[in-house]
Amino acid sequence: MKDPGSKLINSLFSESHVLSVSELTEKIKNALESEFFSVHVQGEISNYKNHHSGHWYFTLKDNNSQLRGVFFRQWNRLMRFEPENGLEVTVRGRLTVYQPRGEYQIMVETMEPVGVGALQLAFEQQVKRLAAEGLFNEARKRKIPWFPGRIGIVTSPVGAALKDMLQILERRNRGIDVIIAPVRVQGTGAAAEIADAIRMLNDYSRRGEAKVDVIIVGRGGGSIEDLWAFNEEPVARAIFQSEIPVVSAVGHETDFTIADFVADLRAPTPSAAAEMVAPESAELKKRIISLHRSLERVLNYYLLRRRSHLRDLVESRGFTQTAGSITLLSGTVKELEAAARDAVKSLIQSGRENLFDAHRRLGSIEFRAPIAVRIAGLAAIEERMIAAFQKSVQTRQRKLSVSAGKLDMLSPLAVLSRGYAIVRNEAGGLVIHASSVSKGQNLSIRFEDGEVPCEVK
Repeated sequence: MKDPGSKLINSLFSESHVLSVSELTEKIKNALESEFFSVHVQGEISNYKNHHSGHWYFTLKDNNSQLRGVFFRQWNRLMRFEPENGLEVTVRGRLTVYQPRGEYQIMVETMEPVGVGALQLAFEQQVKRLAAEGLFNEARKRKIPWFPGRIGIVTSPVGAALKDMLQILERRNRGIDVIIAPVRVQGTGAAAEIADAIRMLNDYSRRGEAKVDVIIVGRGGGSIEDLWAFNEEPVARAIFQSEIPVVSAVGHETDFTIADFVADLRAPTPSAAAEMVAPESAELKKRIISLHRSLERVLNYYLLRRRSHLRDLVESRGFTQTAGSITLLSGTVKELEAAARDAVKSLIQSGRENLFDAHRRLGSIEFRAPIAVRIAGLAAIEERMIAAFQKSVQTRQRKLSVSAGKLDMLSPLAVLSRGYAIVRNEAGGLVIHASSVSKGQNLSIRFEDGEVPCEVK
């Protein structure tokens, strides 16, 4: 095979005329892109920038050289991890020349980390970022209810995991209701379905249609690719935002996913999750019987103590002295009651005698003559008061007539009745001088019988 560098040099010097910068750059671009259409390059990432457009810009370097690179959005959106400075990667792409600056770069189509799988790197990056946001904080995790009335299960409707969980729930406790939210648990779109199912169960419970006490999210075992839906951010955030406690049951005991870190409880397998959330009926029955007996013993002991305490109080010296004091005071009260009754009888008898004596004395007095004298005196007083009142009213009427006449003389309405008028401007102010009026001004003229608007011509 002919050296591509020699081919490029021959093509550049085969022309006899002088090349412009643009022409030379164009020839270099065509030569590079045709010769290096698909290359694999390994290097360390530096100067990484995630542009707001979604494109990734970076530099690949080794100990002696560096190469600019660009990873456009239409390709990098398929990546599960994001580059970072210092990361050793292998990229596949094609060389091209950025003509405005005359620089060559590699347009990346795929990228793989060196020494660690892409999924493992994406997992580590996701864990680091979500942990920094507090999604794994143990303080926010809630206890799983010990006796749930209704369990929601988010899993594949055709997987063995669902069958195992239903069998265990049926065996352990038939009194627990189950709501199944069927979803895909692997492949494109699985994470979105799982997140939507968790939110749907929360909405269903919040509306009061049927309260869900705990949610199991899981699937059977598989490779890291098979379990990847439970590592994606939408699932983690749906579990974090769930108002219902969530149990993560993904894969086998040795499998760990981000869903396990966010959930309120991690179960090593889906079957174990069913065992953990559903108490066994026989155990519940034994516990209820044990609690009933314990309560009965406690109540009997409590009643025995109360009875003993009451007996001690009755037999105590203080109680006996109190009973004697009550008996003594009861006798004193009866004596005071009898004395009060006798005193009231005596007062009533004395009052009755005084009333009879007053009636007897009043019966011997003649009241007719004094009453007649008093009536005549009251009549004279009445006549004098009426005369004085009439005189006062007449005096006030004369004063009122005089004041009304004076007020009428001073009233501007009286002036208006003699042919005069009152002129006011738009603001309601009086117009006294003709010089204060301008052409086109609106005025109002008040006559005796009304007001007329006008305009100065």
